[in-house]
Amino acid sequence: MTFHYLESANDPRVTDYTTLTDVHLRKLREPREGMYIAESSKVLRRALAAGHQPRSFFLAEKWLEDLDDVFKAHPDVPVFIGKASLLEEITGFHLHRGAMAAMHRPAPVPLKDLLVNARRIAVLEDIVDHTNVGAIFRSAAALGVDAVLVSPRCGDPLYRRSVRVSMGTVFQIPWARLESWPAGLASLQEQGFTVAAMELTDDALNLDELAAKNYPKLALVLGTEGAGMSEETLAAVDLAVKIPMRAGVDSLNVAAASAVAFWELRPQD
Repeated sequence: MTFHYLESANDPRVTDYTTLTDVHLRKLREPREGMYIAESSKVLRRALAAGHQPRSFFLAEKWLEDLDDVFKAHPDVPVFIGKASLLEEITGFHLHRGAMAAMHRPAPVPLKDLLVNARRIAVLEDIVDHTNVGAIFRSAAALGVDAVLVSPRCGDPLYRRSVRVSMGTVFQIPWARLESWPAGLASLQEQGFTVAAMELTDDALNLDELAAKNYPKLALVLGTEGAGMSEETLAAVDLAVKIPMRAGVDSLNVAAASAVAFWELRPQD
């Protein structure tokens, strides 16, 4: 095991961890550099359990014992250790969830492989809030969704906040980014999926009505926060579905709506 005790926030060996609070910069850097950040001991363990490979570990000394087995399993991966104040200076925030790891981003899953045995798929259109992205992945993993597709402008499921909010479930559910939108939906229809948009249209089915149809293959499209589904996407899907609201409430947060829909639309067999 190789332990490195940090003395300066400008140490070039820990550039993977700099300015983690700068969302715009990190969204550009991490995919381009083929990496992502796993924050907290639990999340990094789940990343490793999924077969992802670490670039380095980054933590305060008090967490060394807790992760001793991890370090022994990866003896060639550097471990960077520093005082809490120095780690905060590097990252831009206080580390109170144990350790971090810079991980190699796994190779994308080809869409055809992702669809082979899938029966329920979630499709995210331009959802930019990483908290919502992570929460949707967590619900998808828990409630029987087989895969997630994201539009070209959707937030990164492997961005630090998405990973943390999902509690690492982004590592256990296969996902892929569509290259074109909404034209990419046609590839699902060609594979026998009925594509349903969750949107309040005049002809939208109630959620229980769609569930009763029990389509063998169903893809549920969830629209961006605020603006909702684009007109182009609505023209490309097979049907629309809505969750009936009560007490004058017109809608749910997209992450909450996804959990309700995933449960209701699970295969009935």
